[in-house]
Amino acid sequence: MEIANLINEARAGSAAAQKCLFDRFADPMMAVCCRYVKTRADAEELLLDGFYKFFNHLPSFNYIGEAALYGWIKKIMIRECLMHLRKRNVFSILSEVEAGEIPLETDMLADLSAEEIFILIVQLPVGYRTVFNLYVIEGMDHKEIAAALGIAEGTSKSQLSKAKLLLQKMLLQKGIHYVKRKSR
Repeated sequence: MEIANLINEARAGSAAAQKCLFDRFADPMMAVCCRYVKTRADAEELLLDGFYKFFNHLPSFNYIGEAALYGWIKKIMIRECLMHLRKRNVFSILSEVEAGEIPLETDMLADLSAEEIFILIVQLPVGYRTVFNLYVIEGMDHKEIAAALGIAEGTSKSQLSKAKLLLQKMLLQKGIHYVKRKSR
């Protein structure tokens, strides 16, 4: 069934249309939630909370295309994740991580799969991971991140820098030998 029709039927309260929309967008939105929280149970809870808000606010959504719908649902999921992190007080900006300047080979990530990169990102401390996701994956700038998280813009920049440094260190500790071995 066409998305526009599903939207209209879901607005009218059709459980079948809501289920179709959920089935269509649940997997990519679950991936979004998993980038922000470490446990699958938390990600599933956030996914359901996000879809609850999506369906409650659906009557006010102006459907102009599937890409806009996807973007709107994704934004709801990200907000749910950030609220979850704030409620649990697990979003703590870490002051320092012992990681010196480590030169990064420009193609170090090229031979890693998306799953391998995801696993490294999830291992970052919550503050680093959140800022990294918002900046690198969601494309937000530091001003937007600072406003969303209630932190200073400089803190956002610092957290991103430290996240990148820690990822480099993790790659060197766990993956550099793998990357060099795989690229031969």
